[in-house]
Amino acid sequence: MDRLLHSLRIVAVICFVTFLTGCATTKPVFHVFVDSINSNEATLGKTCIVLSGLKDVRSEDLQFKEYVSYVERALTSKGYVVVDQIENANIVVFLGYGIGDPEEHTYAYSLPIWGQTGFSSATTFGTGNTLGSAYPYGGNTGLSGTTIHSGTTAYTPTHGVIGATTHQDSFVTYTKYVFLNAYDLDLFRESKKEKQLWKTEMVSTGSGSDLRRVFPVLVAASSPYIGENTGHKLEIVLKEDSKEVLEIKGINEE
Repeated sequence: MDRLLHSLRIVAVICFVTFLTGCATTKPVFHVFVDSINSNEATLGKTCIVLSGLKDVRSEDLQFKEYVSYVERALTSKGYVVVDQIENANIVVFLGYGIGDPEEHTYAYSLPIWGQTGFSSATTFGTGNTLGSAYPYGGNTGLSGTTIHSGTTAYTPTHGVIGATTHQDSFVTYTKYVFLNAYDLDLFRESKKEKQLWKTEMVSTGSGSDLRRVFPVLVAASSPYIGENTGHKLEIVLKEDSKEVLEIKGINEE
């Protein structure tokens, strides 16, 4: 019985974790929230350069360069011409990203208690014995006495759920985010005024803490909406091997 209860607990925990994160044998599913807004000015077809929007991250940083390659593919797909010299650009796009502190979430769940609920049937097994004496009758010998029956009754029990126990567990999630801020470089050169043209933000929360793994998924989810005005947050669902993600990574499907 203890082994059965232990097995049920394991199954329940596995089912709950599978519900939250998806089956471990399949590619994880990412839910990305995209929010984009613009100034309603035409920017497509113009040249742009991507620079670091983080104080402590330089454009020469290897991790930053990898992230920039994903963003540049997304910008190109939207009609921008990406350059690597600021003097050749009309627009500067500042790239920022990060991961939030771990957040612990606690949940409660119930596990059934398995036990006997009653009996489904009863079967009696027994024998009969006659006690008495023999006597002569018409030249024949007869028997007289009393028959005694004895036996055993076997009951078939039934089993089922007779109660439940409550348990508590927890899991940790991380919030990953990327933002792109575009400014008018031509106006800045002329008047030193900063004019924001558009801003696109991407956010995803999950159990993984590897921003490098999730980054191309975030960019792929936002790619159709970069520089656009979504009007509200959009939820985009992608996998690591989704066509949109492979394109952002520069991987051609066979």
